[in-house]
Amino acid sequence: MLVILGFLMVAAFMFLILTKRATPVVALTLVPVIFGLLAGAGLGIGDMITDGIKSLAPTAALLFFAIIFFGIMIDVGLFDPLVRGILRLVKNDPMKLVVGTAVLAMVVSLDGDGSTTFIIVTSALLPLYLKLGVSPVILTVVAGLANGTMNIIPWGGPTVRAASALGISPSDVFIPMVPSLIVGLIIVVLFSIHLGIMERRRLGSLVFENQLVKQGAGTSKTTTGGGTGDGNDDGGDTGRFIDGLDPNRDTLRPKLLWFNAILTVTLLVVLVMDILPIPVLFMIAASIALTFNFPKVKEQGEAIARHSSSIVSVVAMVLAAAILTGVFQGTGMVEAMAQWLLNVIPSGMGPYLAVITGVLSLPLTFFMTNDAFYFGILPVLSETAAKYGIEPVEMARASITGQAVHLQSPLVPAILLLVTLAGVSLADHHKKVLWRAAVVSISMLVVGVLVGQIPFG
Repeated sequence: MLVILGFLMVAAFMFLILTKRATPVVALTLVPVIFGLLAGAGLGIGDMITDGIKSLAPTAALLFFAIIFFGIMIDVGLFDPLVRGILRLVKNDPMKLVVGTAVLAMVVSLDGDGSTTFIIVTSALLPLYLKLGVSPVILTVVAGLANGTMNIIPWGGPTVRAASALGISPSDVFIPMVPSLIVGLIIVVLFSIHLGIMERRRLGSLVFENQLVKQGAGTSKTTTGGGTGDGNDDGGDTGRFIDGLDPNRDTLRPKLLWFNAILTVTLLVVLVMDILPIPVLFMIAASIALTFNFPKVKEQGEAIARHSSSIVSVVAMVLAAAILTGVFQGTGMVEAMAQWLLNVIPSGMGPYLAVITGVLSLPLTFFMTNDAFYFGILPVLSETAAKYGIEPVEMARASITGQAVHLQSPLVPAILLLVTLAGVSLADHHKKVLWRAAVVSISMLVVGVLVGQIPFG
């Protein structure tokens, strides 16, 4: 009976999420409560949920303060010099432009918000793509790959979900996967170089000819947008750049640029060294950033409020996930489902469940949401893998390798925003990005196996 109820609970949760009949928070709350009561939890369901919340409280704190910290760094202009530097370096070279897109998307992705990344990248660089005649599809492909690869950072979403679903620390999942992340980013850069060279060859001398045509078209009746030659095109570029990172915004702190840079680098170094728990690190770093950049209490409140929507949605999701994980564990559903899978899966495949999970994460996270996969599928696979000596943290590491593919899913609002801003069709984006994303994901899985963080056999 517990097996049937467990699978029905997962199916009901996934159905509500995939059909958008309920938000993840609502589905994560109501579905497990209903099925927990059907499983006979009674009033004990309160203790189950409380235990789940206690285990996920550090994760909620991590997300809260990580979003505040990187949000502040964007507000105060830490990344503005990088954007301006990329704009200066790319000049009229399509290859440099494409590689610059990858680098910019990687850096801005540190805030863990795909929508913010894509708004900044398209605002800053799309005008140059159009001016040089480079296909905007290249922009969406490179930005999508970069953000999808960076999506495994602990405050980005999937790593937190995997850790939350299995009741483990996000740092234990992420830090050993840093070599995989580095290799994934290198592959993204190599793809960017290749795409840039292909565009450079395609355009050839036409880049310069198109610029001359635009200059001559400035006074013609066919001019669009009211432009008057190249000078007006540059003005349009500046306007689009301001949309992404307004150079005149009130939150800029140019005198504190080096302080903020040192603070950010120090945070990332200490994070990798694993000296303190990640939530504690971000609590301290966010407090320091707020104190020095916004010394007035009112300014600090406004700085936090600017990112409140992201904070509320993500933290609420984690706390709601505690209900699902608490009921799963407390009622014994996970153990019963795992035992059933243990009997179904051929014994010869059991020792390879971590790698199998990594491979399955590509299609499963593309066709379903991260919530459905990490909270519905991963706990069952992990419990089954435990019978073969595979630790939950190892299953979590394998499960996050498919994120480069997941980010291209039409179920991800951020990717829909990206293709809309760039003015390209999702089909054109998928034609160029999906196989490249699969290469990145499989490479990260292979590296995880080679460095011994994901067991194979």
